[in-house]
Amino acid sequence: MEKTQRTDKMWTMPVNKLMLSMGIPIMLSMMLQAVYNIVDSAFVSNMKENGQEALTALGLAFPMQMLMVAVGIGTGVGANALVAKCLGQGDKKRASRAAGNAIFMAAVIYVIFLLFGLFGVKLYISSQHAGELSSSMAEDYLQICCVISFGIAFFSIFEKLLQASGHSLYSTIAQIAGALTNIALDPVMIYGLLGCPEFGVKGAAYATVIGQIVSFVLALIFHLKVNTEISNGLKYMKPSWTLIKQIYTIGFPAIIAQALMSVMTYGMNIILGTISEAMVTAYTTYYKVQQFILFLAFGLRDAITPIVSFAHGMRDKSRVKDGIKYGMIYTAIVMILGMAVIEIFAEPFAKLFGMEGDTHDYFVGAMRIVTLSFIFAGVNIAFQGIFQALDGGKESLIISVCRQLIFVLPVVWGFAQIVKSSSGMSWLVWTAFPIAEIVSAIIAYVLYRGIMKRKVAVLK
Repeated sequence: MEKTQRTDKMWTMPVNKLMLSMGIPIMLSMMLQAVYNIVDSAFVSNMKENGQEALTALGLAFPMQMLMVAVGIGTGVGANALVAKCLGQGDKKRASRAAGNAIFMAAVIYVIFLLFGLFGVKLYISSQHAGELSSSMAEDYLQICCVISFGIAFFSIFEKLLQASGHSLYSTIAQIAGALTNIALDPVMIYGLLGCPEFGVKGAAYATVIGQIVSFVLALIFHLKVNTEISNGLKYMKPSWTLIKQIYTIGFPAIIAQALMSVMTYGMNIILGTISEAMVTAYTTYYKVQQFILFLAFGLRDAITPIVSFAHGMRDKSRVKDGIKYGMIYTAIVMILGMAVIEIFAEPFAKLFGMEGDTHDYFVGAMRIVTLSFIFAGVNIAFQGIFQALDGGKESLIISVCRQLIFVLPVVWGFAQIVKSSSGMSWLVWTAFPIAEIVSAIIAYVLYRGIMKRKVAVLK
């Protein structure tokens, strides 16, 4: 079928409007994903007893939760780009097989985290050397989240399949439904309202996984009803190692990018724990608030990837360049707005989590300093979306490692030694984040110049 005969909006809609029509629903979806952890933290921190210990417990479990999301979303990102490219090339059969193999991998991912939930949680939590009560709460919370993780594993795939074919609104509806379910169930199950037993921290976990299951079921229904470009059935789920390799050639860097968030937070928990448990609580709680804003950039990244990938598949240089340009512009705008919101509402956020004393001071300090890195973080995230769309997995991986590992943990460790020997210097730890994002943005631009020359300049 010729290009001029196509009516798909991925071909015909102006890129600036397409970016908004796809990006806004995805951004809302990603922000609501952050709601799960923020809402849990807000409710458990205000429990009648042991609220601060419960907040610390969620912080200890948080890196592993991020890892679960990382593997699911990364696999989805790979499927998203591959399916979008196949549809751009008019190969619906291959797109369907790519989608089926992504669903197969979701089942594999769930089994892995189920086994971890049954046998690995205690060892993982104990490695962070927290207090006995906080550790016990963390084990209870994380085991439930892992054992009943099929909701997030499958939703991550169906969400990206809906986005790949331009139906991002439906994935957002599914995400909203899950988030609202979580919000509604949290007080009921944590505090024991409406005749429900008082589960405490376990209630937060149950509310989270139930919300994830609701999102998965709705996304599955939408996929079957509106994703008419993709055929379904067991024959499409038969493992093809060629397709799985292609999914992870694109998706593995996205997994690493997300997983490095988990590694970074886990490493930060260990380093900051040598200063005080209050600093661990402040950092992990701030990180959840920060995600609420950074997920705006992730949402735009997930719009940039299929738009640029689709345009590259149809060899339209103009649309590729427009996708990059508007992706960068919109990312910069939302990150500036997000930075302003965090700076202005630092104190109200601290009150939301019932923080006092050193925990309050550390938390507000992080809000004031780390937030200064948002504009550079947004640029780096957008570059990663561009790299993924142009099969630049290596470039995307390099930026992930730079901004979340190489230029963060060693610097934080060095600054932590100064903080431990000099009172009043805790703010120094937070400056590692702006440093990492600025240096990484410079490296990303150099890599971008190279991939544009190799992948885009050759298009006619």
